[in-house]
Amino acid sequence: MRRVMVVDTKRCVGCEACVIACKTENRVPDGAYRDWVTQESSGEFPGSGQSGALELIIRSQRCNHCTNAPCVANCPTGASFFRGDGTVQIDRDLCTGCRACMTSCPYEARYVHPEGFVDKCTLCVHRLDKGKPTACEEVCPTSAILTGDADDPTSLVSIRLRRGDVTVVNAEAGTKPNVFYLARSAQGS
Repeated sequence: MRRVMVVDTKRCVGCEACVIACKTENRVPDGAYRDWVTQESSGEFPGSGQSGALELIIRSQRCNHCTNAPCVANCPTGASFFRGDGTVQIDRDLCTGCRACMTSCPYEARYVHPEGFVDKCTLCVHRLDKGKPTACEEVCPTSAILTGDADDPTSLVSIRLRRGDVTVVNAEAGTKPNVFYLARSAQGS
């Protein structure tokens, strides 16, 4: 099993319901976030034709649960670890709050919890293990977020990954992220 997330950038409207659901579900302290929404624009306004048209991409972002996670490799206590489903987790009891994982993460996906440990998105494995969707997936009003097993060829995430052009954030970092974004140009079906 390899749990992944697919975010459809054509469907995401930037409402931040995912951010609020995550904060509520995981009791994330004020001023900290396990996920966030970004906007990236390219092109010119007013554009001339498709090549010069202004394009806005909205992404719900979080820990990428990387296959080659530098946070795991750089954690001196073993607090950051791979779970059997491929997700990257943190053992709060082993975490000393040294921030080595934060420094090595190219996604800036971690924060120091007021209780002294480093925290981040867990991909809501506590929910997935019970057959429920992640909190962000459950509340997304446009169904832009989908989680599932990429190793199951019949799963919706596998089907979506095969259907079109997908991208990842900071591919050049070489971390092999497991949060994928359906590119705007490949969608429509």
